Amino acid sequence: MSTAASAPDTDMDVRASWVPMIAIAFGQAIMSFNVASLPVAMGGMVDSFGVAPTVVATGIVAYSMIVAGFVMLGAKLVQRFGALQVFRIAVVVFGSAQILMTFSPNATAMITAQGLCGAAGAVIVPALVALIAENYRGSQQATALGALGSARAGAGVLAFLIGGVLGTYIGWRPVFGILVVVSAIVLLLSFRLKPDQGRPEVQIDMIGVLFAASAIALISFGFNNLNGWGLVLASPNAPFNILGVSPAPVMIVIGIVLGQAFFLWTRRREASMRTPLLPLEVLDSPQERAAVYAMFSVVALEAALNFSVPLYIQIVQGRSPLATAVAMLPFNLTVFFAAMLIVRFYERVTPRQIGRFGFAACALALLWLAFVVRNDWSSGPVLLGLILFGVGQGSLVTLLFNVLVTASPKHLAGDVGSLRGTTNNLAAAVGTAVSGALLVGLLSSAVMRQLTANPTLPIEIQSQVNLDSITFVSNDQLASVIQATSATPEQKMEALRINTESRLLALKIGFLIMAGLALLALLPAGRLPNYRPGEIPDK
Repeated sequence: MSTAASAPDTDMDVRASWVPMIAIAFGQAIMSFNVASLPVAMGGMVDSFGVAPTVVATGIVAYSMIVAGFVMLGAKLVQRFGALQVFRIAVVVFGSAQILMTFSPNATAMITAQGLCGAAGAVIVPALVALIAENYRGSQQATALGALGSARAGAGVLAFLIGGVLGTYIGWRPVFGILVVVSAIVLLLSFRLKPDQGRPEVQIDMIGVLFAASAIALISFGFNNLNGWGLVLASPNAPFNILGVSPAPVMIVIGIVLGQAFFLWTRRREASMRTPLLPLEVLDSPQERAAVYAMFSVVALEAALNFSVPLYIQIVQGRSPLATAVAMLPFNLTVFFAAMLIVRFYERVTPRQIGRFGFAACALALLWLAFVVRNDWSSGPVLLGLILFGVGQGSLVTLLFNVLVTASPKHLAGDVGSLRGTTNNLAAAVGTAVSGALLVGLLSSAVMRQLTANPTLPIEIQSQVNLDSITFVSNDQLASVIQATSATPEQKMEALRINTESRLLALKIGFLIMAGLALLALLPAGRLPNYRPGEIPDK
């Protein structure tokens, strides 16, 4: 990928109004607010619907899976019918889905609403990038891309604050009702955007859509059910088995194969001069591929952290959504400011240096959390770890997106947006699902280790308490289960001790594993562009 010295801003760059960016940023914010609100509302949904926390995680996975699977189709719709027109339709669908979310009577309706939000998001994601490319140029475009990352982070901050307050004092439903109103505001603001012309000659590769959507659905669904269906051997909860093997890993393998088939089909389609679903030109250099790998890694780590912390605070400690918001506020604020301020360093520090710094900061933060985390999430050392992770994560998300956009010509902006959407949402789905399966698996292992040959809890008491099959529950919930058994007070205290120690140990080991993954991500970060200060890629 060639580089060239950046040209000075043109008059058009100077005169361009930032008012259209408000509509674009709000379009990003409603999607980010929705996803960030789900972990905060976890406790309320568990109580309202009478389901396990992993079912709420399924709503997150459903949203991310549909966005990832159909965002490339969304990019083609944007190109064919025009970004502005498609964006407005998608915002209406998103607002309608939030109405269903607000009044959902059960978990099935909630997951359905998130699926509809995902369908709208699959169009909004590429439309946002195309709208930025249409309304801004040069340094303003880089600033606008940074603002898009800041809008994502800022919406996360507001989701935790608003969701925490409303969830504690009123309920979780008004949190999503707010998005109905904001969606209407976004629709009105969209009339300040510059209209663009669609290209009717753009073809839609439906076979490519089938390959991509099937691959992503199988990978996401497989990861999401690793814990329930079995990591290797099928558990009793598995809907079927293949010679005793769990269907979850089989789905993941088939999904990866279909993903490879998608790229083979795309190359064949490009060779025959037909429009591909995703032009491989956006991945034609090692630097661009490294940016995609790095983006997947950091978003997956963020999703794992955003699921693990609320799970522990609300379900394990039994604290309020407001307590979750307060605990996560330093992290979300840091992500917001890091995403906004990192743009100022682009002329002095290379993308490769920022990438290495970001992943090193994430790894150090997770390693630190593994050693200092206790039951008190407000302690200074824990807050320091969350802030450090926020610095790395916020810097990386904005940087990697900017690398992809500046490396591609304007007419591929929508395709870059779809690539970003696929990567981000597949990573979010996988990160959430894997963290849930990992933590529950670690919890089960820790409990079983302590139950083995435990003289205080004989086999007959263990079978009554059924401690080895309990997932993440608070001590109060476990105590209510124990009350119905013949366990002595001493045995009840021992069961509570095992539950408390095992949960904390599972979280610590989970952080250690996440830190190891962040260190591995230094490899693709080392392949990012190494521009000299003041240089940007050719368009």
